[in-house]
Amino acid sequence: MAQIELLMPKMGESVAEATVINWLKEVGDKIEAEEAIVEIATDKVDSEIPSEFDGILIKKLFDVDEVVKVGQAIAIIETKGSVDSDDLSLESEFSEAVSATDSLMDKAKETVSADVNSETSDRFYSPLVKSMAKKEGVSISELDSISGTGSEGRVTKADMLSYLENRSKQVAKTAPAPQAAKTIAVVAPVSKSPTVSWTGDDEIIVMDRMRKLIADHMVMSKQVSPHVTSFVEADVTRIVNWRNKVKDQFLAREGTKITYTPIFIEAIVKAIKDFPMINISVDGDKIIRRKDINIGMATALPSGNLIVPVIKNADSKNLIGLTKEVNGLAGKARTNKLSPDDISGGTYTVTNVGTFGNISGTPIINQPQVAIMALGAIRKMPAVIETPEGDVIAIRHKMILSHAYDHRVVDGALGGMFVKRVAEYLEAFDSDREF
Repeated sequence: MAQIELLMPKMGESVAEATVINWLKEVGDKIEAEEAIVEIATDKVDSEIPSEFDGILIKKLFDVDEVVKVGQAIAIIETKGSVDSDDLSLESEFSEAVSATDSLMDKAKETVSADVNSETSDRFYSPLVKSMAKKEGVSISELDSISGTGSEGRVTKADMLSYLENRSKQVAKTAPAPQAAKTIAVVAPVSKSPTVSWTGDDEIIVMDRMRKLIADHMVMSKQVSPHVTSFVEADVTRIVNWRNKVKDQFLAREGTKITYTPIFIEAIVKAIKDFPMINISVDGDKIIRRKDINIGMATALPSGNLIVPVIKNADSKNLIGLTKEVNGLAGKARTNKLSPDDISGGTYTVTNVGTFGNISGTPIINQPQVAIMALGAIRKMPAVIETPEGDVIAIRHKMILSHAYDHRVVDGALGGMFVKRVAEYLEAFDSDREF
């Protein structure tokens, strides 16, 4: 017999940890190679970790809702087969290490088992953050007021250190000159949801995990970024006529449908190249200008929730490549097959509100990005057309582009010029182009 660690696999670029959400196997269960053992959650994506070999699950190293870092052992599996003396030596050392780890984990659990106080919260906090909060006397309601910079707005160790430092400075500023001994506590104002009453006729629907994550992320984004939205109307008649002309040929040759989304993304990518300061993030008082142009595309799931798969290096793809990426990611989203890497690394996001018949919208920025564009519905509209013989009124296909941006780093001039440039690229579309 041999005991082997099941490690948390690398799950994609910039993904460093995941949360255990469900054990599919119990201690003592037989496991076949490639059989899923545990479900984990990273950002908005749920994934399964399979075993690499046959055996028996003899130990779980993490409980549900605990966070596991990439590369950490998450379980111990006993496999059949002989091992040589070196393997037995390693197995002995490993058992001792596991025992030591269990001891440390038990102590850590004891440290954080008691909540910060009697309050509770639906927001997720890591054991480390809870431990820091307990040590510093930070209540759960105070924790809930802290804007996190981790995935989905999670409060990290760095966020806690920054908050505690500012909290200490605020206390020092407001404390009176030394006279009689006094203790003054200054707590940041907390925005609480209003109390809601209901009757027996009302239906109570408990938010699922994804909806809670989305809610926290949206609130965090509005707290972090002062949002400004600029609107531009674009005449996309050339694009509509071109797509109607080539869509059957495109499907026959490429095996996939061409929609308007990749055409719009192509124009947005061009505009980002013209205005690279839209493709940035903010880290304190530092601006990070992104080298890659990775376009997130907000996608509605059958459950009604929202997810944002990302087209990596969109500037390196032609229209065919963008179309296949858009359709492929949308298909994976609808069938719940997106990987953590599929939703990571976005630098700018597009949301197509026109899909639902909306003519425009004021989208919320997908942190840590600084801008997002909403694509309104394409509608037939009467418009004045200038001709050599004079102005005429004609039926044109028009849409509204809504560009929301972070006013900390994107001023009205840049935000407005950017969306206007996107409209100009759409209106100048070559209706005689090949795919």
